Order: sequence, then structure tokens, then C-alpha cells
Amino acid sequence: MTKQVMGGFPGRRLRRLRKHDFSRRLVREHTLTVDDLIYPVFVLPGIQRREAVESMPGVERMSIDLLLKEAAELVALGIPVLALFPVVNVSEKTLLAEEAYNPDGLVQEAVRELKAAFPELGIMTDVALDPYTVHGQDGILDEDGYVLNDVTTEVLVKQALSHAAAGADMVAPSDMMDGRIGAIRQALEENGFINTQIMAYSAKYASNYYGPFRDAVGSAGNLKGGNKATYQMDPANIDEALQEVAFDIEEGADMVMVKPGMPYLDVVRRVKDQFGVPTFAYQVSGEYAMHMAAIQNGWLKERETIMESLLCFKRAGADGILTYFAKRVAQWLKEDK
Repeated sequence: MTKQVMGGFPGRRLRRLRKHDFSRRLVREHTLTVDDLIYPVFVLPGIQRREAVESMPGVERMSIDLLLKEAAELVALGIPVLALFPVVNVSEKTLLAEEAYNPDGLVQEAVRELKAAFPELGIMTDVALDPYTVHGQDGILDEDGYVLNDVTTEVLVKQALSHAAAGADMVAPSDMMDGRIGAIRQALEENGFINTQIMAYSAKYASNYYGPFRDAVGSAGNLKGGNKATYQMDPANIDEALQEVAFDIEEGADMVMVKPGMPYLDVVRRVKDQFGVPTFAYQVSGEYAMHMAAIQNGWLKERETIMESLLCFKRAGADGILTYFAKRVAQWLKEDK
């Protein structure tokens, strides 16, 4: 008499489906595609200018003319969105960040030229004042050095409107001022930019992983060792992140973001489970630098490790990832077709 096989082992062997490539592919729960990628780039003033970011091997700051050539490659690879971050001349940095909303500013001009050349490429702009302030903080300071919330929001609204007027598809407030999403959404509606999307940096933590980015945009020196703990979130908190996300959704955000990425995948999961809205994460400069250091030293495999890192975002619930690896990943995915 044949012994009855029960639902557990050995009747149920989870390794059966792992034996063959075809069955592993059939039951794979999450996949990474080019549609999941947003590519952050740094734009410089001038012509024919290209500068390496020392702390981010393989990443360069580019003038608009060179960025247009880069964008042509991104479109050919199928990358859906490019995220612009400016490198502002020191002479244009002020206490009140007026250059942030200059209609002929660096970001505004880059948006116009990119949209004229590649209308199908989504353009996302950073709405924040730190590249434009002499002190490197994301807002306007009072006499004690505290970032003023409502005054800063007024400037952010002007900045967002200038980006929308230039043709930006998506504005991404990364400042963490209270109420700025509602103020920007109202201003966009009142000025006829009803289809301009808002990706809110809803849970942006006061993280140590941002160092190479601040080098890239030239704000690290202005910050002079200061921190942003009075407006960015405490890394110890997750319930507070859910409150931030809830406020931003209520105020009109189309998409929300968690930043940084891999150290905060638990936050991504909680946000996606609780709200079910388009949820993104930023694999920030420090994460990129750590990967590249290990890869260049031969401690980690390049392609396998990068692809695994991004798949982890998808598994955690992210609908897409801002990553400096986007271009090379898109190239790998195209090669695999």
C-alpha cells in the first residue's frame, strides 16, 4: 500500500520549482524593467562642459548641449524619465534663493531644450532651494538659522511654477516643508498647469547617505558641516513617515517617494501596503558610491549586484526607482532582449 503523501515535506518540496531556469522564471514574483527607472542627472552652466563627480565614479555633471546628447541615448534605451539637478554658480547663490525661480535659469532652460528635442521623454525637476542658497539649507533662514516653513513654501511655489512654465512634466518637492504640496498644487491649478504631476519626497530622512550628492551639486561646502534635522525626518521613525505620506496625498501629490532607498525598504513596504498609491524610492548617492567602491575593488560583481539591489526595491513595493545606475541597467536589459 502506497503511503499517503501529505501537504508538507516530502509531498511539498519548495526546491522543485527552483531546479530549472524555466520554472524559476514562471514563478518569479517580481521583475525589473526599463519602465521602472528614473535617471538623475546633474546639469552645469556653459557649453561643452563635462565634470566627473569624484565621489560618484562614472557620474558626470554636464552642460545642456552635452545633456541633449545623453538624452538621445536615454530615449533610445527606453528610459521613461530624466530627473534634473542643477549645479549653480556660486555668484548666483543668495540668502533668498531668487535664482531658483528665474525663468531663464539653468533648470528652466534645460527643461525647455530637452522637451523641444525629446517631447516623449518625461522631465522631472527638483523643487528645493539648497542649490541656490549661500548656506546650503533647503529654505529661508531666520536670524537664529532656523529654516522658516511658510516663507520657504512661498519661494518653492514660485520655483515649481517656473518649472511648469518651462515644460516640466513632473515637479518633485524635496524640501520637506509642511504644507508645500498643497500650496504647489493649488498654484499649479490656478495657473492652468492642471496636468503637471507632483512626485512628493514624502518620507525624506535626514540621512548620512546624501554626501556624494551634495558634492555633486556643490552644496556640501555651503552647508559647512551643518545638518537638516529640523525639517528632514529622524531615521528612527516610521509611523511619522506614514503621516507625512498621508498629508501629501491629501494635498494633491500624484506619487510619493521614500528617500534614501535600500536602508529604508521597510518604509517603502509600509507606505505601499497602507496607501496603495504610486510609490517610488531613491537609491541615493551614498548607496551608489558604496556599490561602486565594492565593485571597483572586485569585492562585488557589477551587473549581478546592481540588478539585485534594484529588484529589492520592486519586492518591497516600489513602482519605480530613481537610480544613477539607470542607464547601464537599461543597456543590460536591452542586451537581454
